Amino acid sequence: MLRLLLLGGIWGSLAMALLLLWFAWDLPRPEQALATTRRPSVTLEARDGRLMATSGDLYGEAVRLAELPAYLPAALMAVEDRRFRSHFGLDPVGLGRAALANLRAGRVVQGGSTLTQQLAKNLFLTPARSFRRKAQEAMLTLWLERRFTKDQLLEIYLNRVYLGSGAYGVDAAARLYFGVPARRVTLWQAAILAGLPKAPSRLNPRSNPDAAIRRGADVLAAMREEDLITARQQALEAERMVLPPRPSGDAGWFSDWVQADLAEDYPGSGDLVLRTTLDLRLQAVVERRLEALLAGPGRAAEAGQGAVVALDARDGAVRAMAGGRSYRASPFNRATAARRQPGSVFKPFVWLAAMERGLGPEDGVSDAPLTLGRWSPGNGAWRPRGMITLEDALAHSVNTAAVRLLQQGGGAGEVAGMARRLGIQGRLPEHPSLALGTAEVTLLDLTAAYAAFANGGFRITPYGVQRAKSAERLLAVPRTAPQRALRPAQAAAMRRMLAAVVREGTGRAAALPGRAVAGKTGTTQDFRDAWFVGFAASGGVPLVIGVWLGNDDGSPMNKVSGGSLPARLFHDVLQEMPP
Repeated sequence: MLRLLLLGGIWGSLAMALLLLWFAWDLPRPEQALATTRRPSVTLEARDGRLMATSGDLYGEAVRLAELPAYLPAALMAVEDRRFRSHFGLDPVGLGRAALANLRAGRVVQGGSTLTQQLAKNLFLTPARSFRRKAQEAMLTLWLERRFTKDQLLEIYLNRVYLGSGAYGVDAAARLYFGVPARRVTLWQAAILAGLPKAPSRLNPRSNPDAAIRRGADVLAAMREEDLITARQQALEAERMVLPPRPSGDAGWFSDWVQADLAEDYPGSGDLVLRTTLDLRLQAVVERRLEALLAGPGRAAEAGQGAVVALDARDGAVRAMAGGRSYRASPFNRATAARRQPGSVFKPFVWLAAMERGLGPEDGVSDAPLTLGRWSPGNGAWRPRGMITLEDALAHSVNTAAVRLLQQGGGAGEVAGMARRLGIQGRLPEHPSLALGTAEVTLLDLTAAYAAFANGGFRITPYGVQRAKSAERLLAVPRTAPQRALRPAQAAAMRRMLAAVVREGTGRAAALPGRAVAGKTGTTQDFRDAWFVGFAASGGVPLVIGVWLGNDDGSPMNKVSGGSLPARLFHDVLQEMPP
């Protein structure tokens, strides 16, 4: 009998050793995992420094437990692991309580994991669910408890826990969600942070503020149950739970645009903080006005999409960009990537080429019917007057006059060259129909080209980053300086004629009493595209705003011209900006 017991003990020990070996053979080395690598982060700030977006893995400062307000770790323990200070890493009482609650509910409603178990799982293991993984979690938990003090474990947890939106650690999350370092969070902010580990995505204060506030209230209640705060404190802090307004909802198009060439512009820079040119107030106005127009009159007119770009005419800083109706529904950027025919909004380049041959706003051009081979450009409802001034011809967008000016300006090749000089890219067909805007352009290029009329004749290159910083230093930002493209007299003449478009021509819907507004309308065949590009001063800065409306599949709208809804949208956006 003794021999059997001895043999059983030996074989049992061997089996246990083999089982432990099976559990442990691919365990990560804890010392190495504590210094785990991460994806470089990119933080985008608006021009006033407010946070816009983050990507990658965002880490704040490594904070010491003694530096944090006492209620932050207290809130975490109250809601996640009330016996953290007393258990050995595993909590049999908590496991039993959770098992009983789950049995009564018939489903999993509680978890029994301690903070040390969560730390072991998050630092060392994959999210896979299996008995072997749970055993490995227990082994690593015991190692952590032996290797570190309770304060050290809590400190590691607070610096490494994932809290949503790419933020790891309470300092990164505090800066992301509240704009303050973790050392300065208030009690209610600490409660929201402590509530996030349960479900960082679902309880994210940016994407689901109501759920985050409800969870924060639960944390305050747990703190009250533990006598960590008074009932009065609980009530007062619950009332103070008001999350800051979210950054502009659909600035995603702008964010994608400024990050498109990061690897080339800032090679090997690691974490980046980019101060962008985006004006959050103007961005919000653009988004709200575009959605209101498409949901109301745009819907009735079968206009399904739109795009808007606003930029500083002095240097090309992009202040607002909406690449469509909803970034979440369609991240395709119709402001930068869609190439559409511009129609008559292309005509200023024809007028410029003619002015380089000596013509001016007061010179005359015939508006009579015209036939070139088998092609006869129409004039719509315009009734020929014989000879009209260049200013009147542009104000009323007379097609036959435009084709004659193209010929007088040296032909389609000269006009194409003028457009390229001002920044229009892509193929421009050298055919007389170019005078009517039959090329394909992007809204961003077209809007930037109009900046030369507002700034005295300088070609600008649109840009979205005004300052870049890595973890170590400020970085050089690639940028093209404005270049002289037109003589000041040419730019002044174009401003005069484009002002006439708004004052008495096709762009009257864009006029704003008391403001000097200039711009041009454009409408393509069968009302497939409608444009308005114009400029006016706002806060002492020349602002150029480009608008496009249409449908992604190229289907016609219901008689939407550039002088109707696009000009109205320009007016509505400008109206909300300071003069």
